[in-house]
Amino acid sequence: MVLDRFLAEKLPKTDLHCHLDGSLRCETLIELAKKYGISLSSYEAEPLMAMMGYGRVRKNLLDYIASFEPLIAIMQCHEAIERIAYEVCEDAYLENVWHLELRFCPYLHTKKGLTAEEVVRAAIEGADRARKNFGISVGFILCGLKNDKESNVFEVAKLAVQFRKAGVVGFDLAGPEAGFPISNHLEAIYYARRNHLFITLHAGENSGPESIREAIHEAGAHRIGHGTSLIDDPDLIEYVVDHRISIEACPISNWHTGSVRSVSDHPLKKFLQAGARVSINTDNRLCSDTSITEEIMAVSEDLKLDQNEIKQLLENGFKSAFLPYSSRALMIKAFNEQWNKIMQERDSLKLAD
Repeated sequence: MVLDRFLAEKLPKTDLHCHLDGSLRCETLIELAKKYGISLSSYEAEPLMAMMGYGRVRKNLLDYIASFEPLIAIMQCHEAIERIAYEVCEDAYLENVWHLELRFCPYLHTKKGLTAEEVVRAAIEGADRARKNFGISVGFILCGLKNDKESNVFEVAKLAVQFRKAGVVGFDLAGPEAGFPISNHLEAIYYARRNHLFITLHAGENSGPESIREAIHEAGAHRIGHGTSLIDDPDLIEYVVDHRISIEACPISNWHTGSVRSVSDHPLKKFLQAGARVSINTDNRLCSDTSITEEIMAVSEDLKLDQNEIKQLLENGFKSAFLPYSSRALMIKAFNEQWNKIMQERDSLKLAD
């Protein structure tokens, strides 16, 4: 089943793996770079996208991460962070994302005098404004960096706990994988878990399934970010299925970072067929020039998902959301009602034709 874009946009969606600093609008990047005196390779959108490699295949994950430099450079004041958080929420709302989870490392945005607490407050204020204007559900996940000092990562965990009642729902470890095991930061992860935060960890993106094993068995992750190499470990797939551990797939980004050779090689369909709770996500809306609608269209076309598989993929997002159980149940019920309504309308139009 290949969806048409109009239908894909209408369907209720989640985006559970979305980096705030990789998802701003290109026009906003250019405008704020001019305002704050940040050097860019071009101040026109199309040439800038090409020169920075946004929306293109990179050499590897590290090359992909390097393209964040100008994005982080402009996100060093309250106004910019608040605005960007608001705009990412607005962009998600405009394609009918009902629940969005934004993640970022606060300490990357303290280079011009903001405290980490002020950074988090600015992002929360942007999301709160979006909730008020659009009714979108938004949660934040604070990220420690795997290649950072243990003490710094622990500070991120403490910050996440501090803002747990104000919109932060989870803790994550991001950054380069090779040579930086998750086990270096178990103290921070356990602290976050003991204080009732959800845990999602980047694993198996550009390393083997051993990093996923580590995330699950040593760190107790509730969700796995990317997890493409899970396909290489059938026993681990079985464990993930049996224990309902969610996989946050980001197909276009995974192609761009070299995790998969192409979207058509992505293991998402095989995960669905195995019964895994895999969801579809953007990772970085600007850096991969994508949206949830674009991701759905890509897997629909390249992986030939049928209607039931597309429904399961979207429903898995609601089932995996870092929300109270009662809120998840209400969203799943509303999703199924809306899905049935949209499909009935589509079938009626077909009959009319």
